[in-house]
Amino acid sequence: MQPVVEKLSGLERRVDLSVSVADIEKEVQAQLKRVARTAKVHGFRPGKAPLSVIERSHGPSVRYDVINTQIGKSLDKVIADANLRVAGTPNLEPKVEGAEDGVMAFSATFEVYPEVELPDLATLKVTRSSAQVGDAEVQKTLDILRRQRTIFKPAADRAAQDGDRVVLDFAGTIDGVAFEGGTAQDFPFVLGQGRMLPEFEAATQGLKAGESKTFPLEFPADYGSETVAGKKAEFTITVKEVAEPELPEIDADFAKSLGQAEGNVEALLADVRGNVEREAQARAKNRTKLSVMDALAGACTFDLPKALVDNEVASRTAAAREELKQRGVPNADTLPIPEDTFRPEAERRVRLGLLVGELIKSADLKAKPEQVRARIEEFAKSYEQPAQVVAYYLSDRQRRAEIESLVLEDNVVDHVLAAAQVTDEAVDFDTLMGTR
Repeated sequence: MQPVVEKLSGLERRVDLSVSVADIEKEVQAQLKRVARTAKVHGFRPGKAPLSVIERSHGPSVRYDVINTQIGKSLDKVIADANLRVAGTPNLEPKVEGAEDGVMAFSATFEVYPEVELPDLATLKVTRSSAQVGDAEVQKTLDILRRQRTIFKPAADRAAQDGDRVVLDFAGTIDGVAFEGGTAQDFPFVLGQGRMLPEFEAATQGLKAGESKTFPLEFPADYGSETVAGKKAEFTITVKEVAEPELPEIDADFAKSLGQAEGNVEALLADVRGNVEREAQARAKNRTKLSVMDALAGACTFDLPKALVDNEVASRTAAAREELKQRGVPNADTLPIPEDTFRPEAERRVRLGLLVGELIKSADLKAKPEQVRARIEEFAKSYEQPAQVVAYYLSDRQRRAEIESLVLEDNVVDHVLAAAQVTDEAVDFDTLMGTR
């Protein structure tokens, strides 16, 4: 009799399965005989141990594997016959009550993928972003590159101000007692970059080389070091050097410092403009994609497989722990991270994944080889040896698959834009680049 798949709630299903004990034992004995041909057992030559000895040493593991295999085959047949798509790993539990003699009975509980009904794309409202890159935007980028290569020149009579590099000694105490990390000599930092606490920077402002100051400083309650967090300290600083910033000229030396081997300033400017345009276009494209995905996610409601959401939560939690490790946070592996932190975003990603997958299938939006190559060539333009980058991506299956996924997303976005209600917006360059 064909097992009946029972609907529990939402996407959860259950089916009762059974396998013949006689069939299991027959397969167990067959496998033990195969093992016995080569098994190395203490006191016997290889392949000469009695079957009874092999039963004692290998029987439990062989029997476990046979039972799992038989149950797995039965479950696979039920799933295939019912034309179900299982999400996650089924949960198997043995059944004792009501089991017939000579059979092993199990209950399998699992989730299935939902039926995804795509929205009417013509009803979606999306925003298509664009950005213009002119001389002013290129100059802003050049100014950033110049600031990154700032030269600091000591100025004996200069009072420290924002942008200056200050070298100083400092000593801090709490209730008159020095604390770990509260003392340093020849400590450099640039005023105005926010590297030091505001009170520390404010006290340094206006001092010249050779001058000292004593001031109070209250550490924030959420300060990184628990030993001083929320406590009031007293610091004494002595400025040893004030150096004013000097930006490099846009000349041959500057061009060489940015990888332009010949020092060709015109070529450098062309490279910078090309890079800025590509970056601006990529960011505008991402804003458009986000608008499309938000519209899709907001237009559909359907049950989500808990297993897929849990997997996504686990993945994002692991990524968060890895990031904490990279930042040097102690106990990153055991630090409590509530799963609710990532669950809303995990649900959104799973919902979008199912929607996008259905849209790709229904509209045949697969990534074409020429699209993949074009995307790789565009990406490679920002490297010194584009041809080598293209060859690497085309020859590496994993890297090529990453690009194919991006192309699929592009195809989905273009497909939605062609049908949806689209509003075009020109995004301010600074807003687009996140500089304000």
